[in-house]
Order: sequence, then C-alpha cells, then structure tokens
Amino acid sequence: MKGDRVEIVVDAGDTTRTYEVVASRAGRRVETAVRRGVVEVSEVTRNGSVVRTARFMANRVLALVEQPVPREDNSEQTGRSLREDPES
Repeated sequence: MKGDRVEIVVDAGDTTRTYEVVASRAGRRVETAVRRGVVEVSEVTRNGSVVRTARFMANRVLALVEQPVPREDNSEQTGRSLREDPES
C-alpha cells in the first residue's frame, strides 16, 4: 500500500550503499523475490503490473528491510490485541 517501502543494503566493495523502493501511489505495493541468485524488489499496481524494479546480486545484499506503513486494525474496536491468544 502507499508508503510501504523496502530498504536494500548492498556491499559495494569498500563501502555499503543503501537503496530504497517505495510504493509511491495509492493501491501500489512493494514485492520482493529471490530468484537464481538475484534479489528483485518491485513496485506493483493493484492489477499486478510492474511499475519499476530494482535488481541486486544476492551475494552482495547485506540486508533487506521491509517497512510497512502502520495500518489501522480492528483490535481497537474489539478491545483485544491481534496477537492475543483467543483461548486465554
């Protein structure tokens, strides 16, 4: 959803570089995939069309941090936490 972002920290030899892919519009999301030694982070529309993609060699990626936008949940309405065990 809009505001979701993924930070990618990559080994660039003598230093590290940080890249960011952000869902820039409403209805878009950020998806990550690791295939054949390549980490692929894509911004995708509601119908699945890829808007932009960042690709990195998997052996160079030091960290992949997904940072979702805080969502409003229904736990405030019910008075219970979503992580709370229903049997307790």
